[in-house]
Amino acid sequence: MKPKADLYIYGASEVITCVPSASDRLGRIPDGEIAIAEGRIVALGQRSSVEKVVDLSPAKKMDIGGRMIVPGFVDCHTHLVFGRSRVMEYALKMTKSVAEIEAMGLKTGIPASIQMTREESEDALFEGALDRLNRMMGYGTTTVESKSGYGIRLADELKQLRVNRRLGQAQPVDVVSTFLGAHDFPPEIDRQDPVARQAYVRELIEEMIPRVAADGLAEFCDIYCDTGYYTAEESEMILRAGMAHGLRPRIHTDAYANVGGSSLAAGLAAISADHLNYTSSQEMHRLAEAGVVGVVLPALDFAVAHPDPFDARAMINAGMTLALGTNLNPGNWTESMQVVMQLACRNHGMSPEEAMLAATVGAAKAVCRQDRIGCLAEGYQADLQVWDLPTFEDVIYRIGHNAVSMVLKRGKVVVEQAAMAPRPLHQGRPRLLK
Repeated sequence: MKPKADLYIYGASEVITCVPSASDRLGRIPDGEIAIAEGRIVALGQRSSVEKVVDLSPAKKMDIGGRMIVPGFVDCHTHLVFGRSRVMEYALKMTKSVAEIEAMGLKTGIPASIQMTREESEDALFEGALDRLNRMMGYGTTTVESKSGYGIRLADELKQLRVNRRLGQAQPVDVVSTFLGAHDFPPEIDRQDPVARQAYVRELIEEMIPRVAADGLAEFCDIYCDTGYYTAEESEMILRAGMAHGLRPRIHTDAYANVGGSSLAAGLAAISADHLNYTSSQEMHRLAEAGVVGVVLPALDFAVAHPDPFDARAMINAGMTLALGTNLNPGNWTESMQVVMQLACRNHGMSPEEAMLAATVGAAKAVCRQDRIGCLAEGYQADLQVWDLPTFEDVIYRIGHNAVSMVLKRGKVVVEQAAMAPRPLHQGRPRLLK
């Protein structure tokens, strides 16, 4: 007996599946159609092939009027939960140095966000993050990774992680939680004092990580391994402690210097290594061999006018799997993965196809969900976007434009930007949604 679909989507100009096995890179299906049951894809292809394997009679029928269907974005690197805004700092940096800004009495960087986040209530943090998350969903994001790291003490790190949990329960986007208590050192200690540093590392290992794991508040343990932050030796101790408590390792590294973080990531077979501006060719090959996903952040490089943007082509040539993330945070307020794709192509030499794969299937691998999201295939979650574009390439061509007409999460419409009138190509074909 054929499985029964509860939703049947047809009338697409094409379906872009992003399946890894596709011979044409993106797995394009012209005039493709999708059948969904209980939140999962049960069949996709052209109509004759779908009808052969699925009973469409009980399904709601949705004609998308000549638009295209693509997988929902997976935003695999964000700092979604933070207190207030650093807009004045960002604006002043257009013409002034950090020293000049701080001489004006304005805190900058991560320490400023630590103070702002500590001062906010859990409810205020939740409301601010929910507002950002709803806009991200409107740009096509259906899964988002969210880090702590602006508390840098137990109570406030737990506060951020509880907000992650609440966000996952309050709206449709899946929220993947990461503990980043080693984003910085507490501003109230002298990071140059080895005794004070050791005391905070010990607190991370002996108190914070066990508590986060026991409360089930995170899947991953992350760290900022870079000049001025955590050394490779400190990073290894902290990540191994996380692994001992079931938290998979991820690492921020090589953003402003190379202090050995990429080699550490390869040695630990970390899930991802993120930033990678100063990663050597040899390390890129080691990361590829170890299966570590390289998470690159075009919007961050743009926002800080990075002096050495990451080299996507070198990483791809080394055999690395790349993923894109917005790196949404108070110093890089970016909510649209479409904009991230545009920057990846224009500023970092990625092709539109490479950027799309990095924003979907590559990013799904960076959050260990490549078996259920990131591409459109039978058995996968029905997380998808409907784009109102004449060609796929228009997503990087129309800079700042939001291509999304509709977003579905687990087969349910969660965003509909405008009435789904047929495109001119499909004039006369009625839209039917029963």
